[in-house]
Amino acid sequence: MFQGLQDKLAEAFKKFRNKGKLSEADVREGMRAIKMALLEADVNFKVVKDFVNRTTERAVGAEVLESLVPSQQIVKIVNEELTALMGSTESKLQVASKPPTVIMMVGLQGAGKTTHSGKLAGMVQKQGKNPLLVACDVYRPAAIAQLHVVGDKLGIPVYDEGDKVSPVKIAKNAVDYAQKKGYDTVFIDTAGRLHIDEEMMGELADIKKSVKPDEILLTVDAMTGQDAVSVAKSFDELLDITGVVLTKLDGDTRGGAALSIRYVTGKPIKFVGVGEKLDEIEVFHPDRMASRILGMGDVLSLIEKAEKTFDEKKAAELEEKMRKSRFTLTDYLDQLGQIRNMGGMDSLLGMMPGMNMGALKDAKIDEKALDRTEAIILSMTPEEREKPEILAASRKRRVAAGSGTTVEEVNRLLKQYDQMKKMMKQLTGGGKQKMPFGRGFPRF
Repeated sequence: MFQGLQDKLAEAFKKFRNKGKLSEADVREGMRAIKMALLEADVNFKVVKDFVNRTTERAVGAEVLESLVPSQQIVKIVNEELTALMGSTESKLQVASKPPTVIMMVGLQGAGKTTHSGKLAGMVQKQGKNPLLVACDVYRPAAIAQLHVVGDKLGIPVYDEGDKVSPVKIAKNAVDYAQKKGYDTVFIDTAGRLHIDEEMMGELADIKKSVKPDEILLTVDAMTGQDAVSVAKSFDELLDITGVVLTKLDGDTRGGAALSIRYVTGKPIKFVGVGEKLDEIEVFHPDRMASRILGMGDVLSLIEKAEKTFDEKKAAELEEKMRKSRFTLTDYLDQLGQIRNMGGMDSLLGMMPGMNMGALKDAKIDEKALDRTEAIILSMTPEEREKPEILAASRKRRVAAGSGTTVEEVNRLLKQYDQMKKMMKQLTGGGKQKMPFGRGFPRF
């Protein structure tokens, strides 16, 4: 995400770097390059104009022109202004003083409303809530069935009354049902259209009046760029939305919608969809997103992702095994599984500070390497995984045939495993140090 903008801003910042002191003319020239980068990223023109004016006003002040390292000061100012543009701090879901909390999901057809209703329900379920999904899209073929599929995958019940009852009545009955049955969070999946029309908006307004939702979250597709901003503005004017869920952000290399919506509507982006899986949704942190746009990484999100995924008990067992030099291929396989659960390698690298994803775009990371590694290890006997030194030529041929790989690939894996064992022995030398997260990363 944001790759195009990140690359263009990096080019713009080069105009500041090779100068010990900056003149006002230098700053304005650099700001013109930043302006073009934002416009090419499909950021709303009014947003760009205001952003550049504010940033320039700060950048031509004493704090930059009299600074010992002016280029760093300018990056700092741009970072702060980007953060302010997207809302400064993350916005949490409003919780009703008396359950259930009612969250109304709205948006155009195809934006991912049904899927993200499920994603949000799954997120609050992990936080100890008892959510209920409500099928109010009675128009789109198979919409109710789709919500049931999502609910089944997450283990979350779905309330529906078929497609013959009015959505307003379904929503009202669902909230009453939630109160009686003890569901504390209700997600109402409403119908969308291919475009905004009076009929759709009238129905949504009636649902809002009937159930008085605590949140009205607009789901918009980040890939639509400027259109996403127009849609957000229209929905906000008619429904007074409380926040935005930005979907398909992982597929948008420009980022214009994320940078424009808050400015245009005054309403915060609360969540972002970053993948197709039902757990691939994140709270939107403006400060972290600004850091990622400027190539400064997002270490906090990386740590949070690791904490959610990493099995502490297994980590403790692994550490003990490494202290006693008993790290096996089974343990190696476990580590690969933990890395896989954290998401794609591209996603993880994008969170690392100083990682220029643009420079890596041609050196594509082979995600299938994980599949091949798993297949090789699973094709070994339990004894071979515990004692890989017994893998003679005939055994290697059998493992290669069983995993659909080659003997060369088996040998490469065994070499990586030996290198990791040596590295871990050094890291745990004397048995006193803690293993840092990620040092056991396999090399592909």
